[in-house]
Amino acid sequence: MNWFTKTFSSTVGRKIVMSITGLFLCSFLVVHLIGNLQLFNEDGGAAFNIYSRFMGTNPIIRTMEIVLLLGFLFHIYDAIVLTKKNKTARPVDYAVNRPQENSTWSSRNMGLLGTVILVFLIIHLWNFFVPARFGGLEGVVIDNVHYENLYLKVVQSFQIWWYVALYVISMIALAYHLIHGFQSAFQTLGLDHKKYTPFIQAFGYAFSVIVCLGFAVIPLYFFFFR
Repeated sequence: MNWFTKTFSSTVGRKIVMSITGLFLCSFLVVHLIGNLQLFNEDGGAAFNIYSRFMGTNPIIRTMEIVLLLGFLFHIYDAIVLTKKNKTARPVDYAVNRPQENSTWSSRNMGLLGTVILVFLIIHLWNFFVPARFGGLEGVVIDNVHYENLYLKVVQSFQIWWYVALYVISMIALAYHLIHGFQSAFQTLGLDHKKYTPFIQAFGYAFSVIVCLGFAVIPLYFFFFR
């Protein structure tokens, strides 16, 4: 196990973990967005509440929540460690390097973008996940079955201007984070090639914009039209 520990505690190993966990979290975003689109059903929130109960009671989903949490923690921890290592290795950014010309804005500010996303994630989980899993939501009856009314919580939350603003700003930060991170993950895993890299870049850009726009539209819709 010594080689395993040395490998994944090295800079290269940590980048590999960052890449794998990052791509895993991308798959979570797709699933989460598809579920959230139930909010647009004109049924008073029935479909979304039924979906929420399924997500909260299915044993496979509950197990995956633990895996997802571990993925987040590994991703965040490795990001912090790699950032510290990079600053230690090069404490002063020399003007001759011209970083603004040799790299994208998102690649130079992944730490800032990640911090914004982390702050949003903590607030978002406290606002929705904690009440949904540990109680505190009003009840609603759908087809003679009692459900927790998470839909009502969503509607109420998205009537608060600062929360909507935070949500949208965080989705913009997430989009920039993904645009750089998606391509970087494939490169780190050795899955880049001059023949396929342009497609990976285009797909990553489209994925980042579409997914984050999909999330951002939801609070804006409820704030302005409901």
